[in-house]
Amino acid sequence: QVQLVQSGGGLVQAGGSLRLSCAASGRTFSRNGMGWFRQAPGQERDFVAAIDGPGGLTLYADSVKGRFTISRDNAKNTVYLQMNNLNSEDTALYYCAARESVGLPRARYQYDYWGQGTQVTVSS
Repeated sequence: QVQLVQSGGGLVQAGGSLRLSCAASGRTFSRNGMGWFRQAPGQERDFVAAIDGPGGLTLYADSVKGRFTISRDNAKNTVYLQMNNLNSEDTALYYCAARESVGLPRARYQYDYWGQGTQVTVSS
């Protein structure tokens, strides 16, 4: 059974940094696309970032480009999201996601597995 277990997150002041981790178990995702999404209260779950398996290509939402970095450690079957210079608009529940195939799409429906979610709250 595939599981994505998230860690990290919490409360941080504006301008601070946090790192989220997402460890996969049940299968290897080293050649698969993985991503991060976030959902603020009353809003849709939005794309944040994605990383492909084979070449490590990355894709970011415009709102986080230059501040967030997605990376992966295939030996640990884990994907990370380093978030710097956080602001109040980054406050949300963050989810990691994994695909059955390669690619780094922005659409939620193109991901097959999801983590449990972790809260990030940025205080101003």
